[in-house]
Amino acid sequence: MPEYRAPGPLSLNTVTVRDRWTLAQCIEGCARHGIPGISPWRDKVAELGLQQAARQIRDAGLFVSGLCRAGMFPAADAAGRRAAIEENLRAIEEAHALGARCLVTLGGGLPPGSKDLPGARAMFHDGLAEVLPAARAAGVTLALEPLHPMTCADRSVLTTLAQALDLCDEFGEGTGIALDVYHVWWDPDLPRQVARAAGRIAAFHVCDWLVPTRDTALDRGMPGDGVIDIPAIRAMAEAAGHDGSCEMEILSTRWWQEDPEQVLRLAKERHASSC
Repeated sequence: MPEYRAPGPLSLNTVTVRDRWTLAQCIEGCARHGIPGISPWRDKVAELGLQQAARQIRDAGLFVSGLCRAGMFPAADAAGRRAAIEENLRAIEEAHALGARCLVTLGGGLPPGSKDLPGARAMFHDGLAEVLPAARAAGVTLALEPLHPMTCADRSVLTTLAQALDLCDEFGEGTGIALDVYHVWWDPDLPRQVARAAGRIAAFHVCDWLVPTRDTALDRGMPGDGVIDIPAIRAMAEAAGHDGSCEMEILSTRWWQEDPEQVLRLAKERHASSC
């Protein structure tokens, strides 16, 4: 068994305390708890104001491990697809202004009433191609995040690491991978695909898969409370050259009800012991 290595620096994805704290409170809380990184969601950035958010994050001495989220190009008509393109261009500008290490990019689900999965995947491909020049010009990496296949209909037609890497192979500069253990731990081809991602892992997200899981979207566990071997997946990522942060991203109605101060304290403990 390989020797255990301490994880990279902790970053707080703000969705972990979404219901109790504003972005300003998250920034202050990270600084107070000695958490060096933050990954905000765009709605929270909008509430605070982009320039104010960038200034407060900078003044707190935090790095921005990522901005959530972009992508989601599939739409029922041309107007919807154009609106998605414009929204992604705004997200790229925001990521640049925040100094984010990447912009997390999701596949999006099937348009309402559609059963055309290949068509939805083609729309994601074409949308990516259209916004990539702006991302490259801004120096923003679009971190393609495959989600668990259970999300294919409503959240992401990008469901495997292999799919995401095929797109990275095709598009090259400006693309990378957001490796979220919650969404990839089940994949029997994971070791080979993570090795294939060498030099392209832009983000590493952690949480845990609970048994039983009450809600496939909003019942993620704190690392150590479920069945994912997070250190093993992290070791794969590090062998593929990932030397960045370990981002705590817990979408959980249970944890959203808890005192954020306690959530951050426990996140730090689990980052040290279970990641």
